[in-house]
Amino acid sequence: MDSFVSLANGFAVALTPVNLMWGLIGVTLGTFVGVLPGLGPALTIAMLLPITFQVEPTAAFILFAGIYFGAMFGGSTTSILINTPGESATIVTALEGHQMAKRGRGGPALATAAIGSFVAGTLGVVGITLLAPIIVKFALTFAPADYFALMLLAFVTVSAVLGSSMVRGLTALVLGLLIGLVGVDLQTGQARFAFGQMALLDGIDVVIICVGLFAVGETLHLASRYRAGKDEIIPIKGSLWMTKQDWARSWKPWLRGAFIGFPIGAMPAGGAEIPTFLSYFTEKKLSKHQEEFGKGAIEGVAGPEAANNASAAGVFVPLLTLGLPTSATAAIMLSAFQSYGINPGPQLLVSQPDLVWGLIASLYIGNILLLVLNLPLVGLWVQVLKIPTPYLYAGILLFATIGTYGISQSVFDLALLYAIGIVGFFMRRYDFPTSPVIIGMILGPFAEQQFRRAMTISQGDLSVFYTRPISATLITISVLALVVPLVLGLLRNRKPASVST
Repeated sequence: MDSFVSLANGFAVALTPVNLMWGLIGVTLGTFVGVLPGLGPALTIAMLLPITFQVEPTAAFILFAGIYFGAMFGGSTTSILINTPGESATIVTALEGHQMAKRGRGGPALATAAIGSFVAGTLGVVGITLLAPIIVKFALTFAPADYFALMLLAFVTVSAVLGSSMVRGLTALVLGLLIGLVGVDLQTGQARFAFGQMALLDGIDVVIICVGLFAVGETLHLASRYRAGKDEIIPIKGSLWMTKQDWARSWKPWLRGAFIGFPIGAMPAGGAEIPTFLSYFTEKKLSKHQEEFGKGAIEGVAGPEAANNASAAGVFVPLLTLGLPTSATAAIMLSAFQSYGINPGPQLLVSQPDLVWGLIASLYIGNILLLVLNLPLVGLWVQVLKIPTPYLYAGILLFATIGTYGISQSVFDLALLYAIGIVGFFMRRYDFPTSPVIIGMILGPFAEQQFRRAMTISQGDLSVFYTRPISATLITISVLALVVPLVLGLLRNRKPASVST
């Protein structure tokens, strides 16, 4: 009952005119970004970080959450109409959605995607409401050794498990950890990696790294791959609404997608790509119309889109209760919390209840706003696809530059921004994930602090990490996450011994 009382207070916060306005701006901007191929919520939130510092924290995070949910909604439009996923999580949607559009059923494809996103997103937010207080009570029992083990698990899962290459992921993580060490060590007073630059003694602002990697680096990467020409946009024919048969074939995939997406999104090694593929293959196996898969089966749109949005809701569980980001967008939002001097974790629900529950309540409201925006305004979102891409790239770089300079009015910070942006460009060019850099930079100092505390309490005895059940379990999982893929890879590549005759 306490959760629902807190949620009622959260609605009182979220329903104020100012916060409603920021929520509407967030979902609209998020849908706009989601529709555009190649752009995403991480880039958008990173670009807005310097500009939103003057905004009250609760309003800012309602804006960011609206952008995140809106981008998940909007990505389906691009996938269905031009077969170009706006987000990696909507790749599966393109498989069946584009085929439906080619058959003149683009309207029902967009409708089942929008309604499924609303249903699953709402169920996911209910999951946040119920799970957050439970996880917080469990996390309050953590000792410093347990927190260090939890950070270690986050490093491993986000860097080594989710990336296409374990080596590349860990390399990106090490770069983030090194950046996090720049500045004066608060315990010893010694400067680390400052190279004699006074501007680096306070460390590198996390906003500069986020904007550099995601806004500048990603934009340079997209611009380098830009090819002139227009994608073929399939016009929407007939009614946007779904038939009775479409509803009958969609409602079960919506529910199944929600129950697949939310728990995976809440895991440290979650993400939205895995549940969307799982949902697609589940629907393909359970469908009574298997012959339609590959030719435009509505279940192949309904299930993955539901899983996509449920996983987006699941990301907020570890972010708000443990301070663990499980995606690039969550990492940017964690940096935004720190920029406001707020540390997500078990104490957040106690220290900032209005922010947390106002944010959760805004997700319920945002889902309704998105449903209202997506279906009636689908014609407008189609027109967005016609915006010249070079104008978008120029606008992103302009906002990133002005916003970063506005924080400190420092030319050094601008030079650092574009230096990091060039590093981000080469990381994207050579398939190095950028999320581990942000996670390493943000969580690295916290992990170091918890390690030192654990060592101080145990008087230098390392056994504290494997005698405590929680830390021992988390470290074991981390080691297995590193070792098992290596062993499986060796077994897969091992050639059978030739038999001599």
